[in-house]
Amino acid sequence: MNLKSIHIGKLIHERVNELQMPVDRIEKFLKCSEEEIENMYLQSSIDTFLLLRWSKLLEYNFFRIYSAHLILYAPPANPGTPSKQKGNLPVFRKNIYTEEVKNFILEKISSKEMTVNEVILKYRIPKTTLHKWIKKA
Repeated sequence: MNLKSIHIGKLIHERVNELQMPVDRIEKFLKCSEEEIENMYLQSSIDTFLLLRWSKLLEYNFFRIYSAHLILYAPPANPGTPSKQKGNLPVFRKNIYTEEVKNFILEKISSKEMTVNEVILKYRIPKTTLHKWIKKA
């Protein structure tokens, strides 16, 4: 899976095919026509409420794909700058590391494309976490 360039419509369509989900069930759940469903498969992005509905219907958390993208490709925060004012949004203590992210990182290390220290600095993965992954691999 290419986490750098996400085409959510294709991923949803893949999951529908995996589950062999009948179109009439999708139509009833999403309250839309077959034509609208086919159109969604062609879209590279989708409304979050609709993505939530797809996630429930297909029993797959599509939002984790975006979380994995953020872990790998979001620019790191500058350690020297003060943190922004705390607001009402929840603060998450831990990143969500999917198997795809772990495999991606471990492949970078095993192929000698990056060193452990480079991974720690670039992707902000805690040293202890990374060493646990390497030990289990």
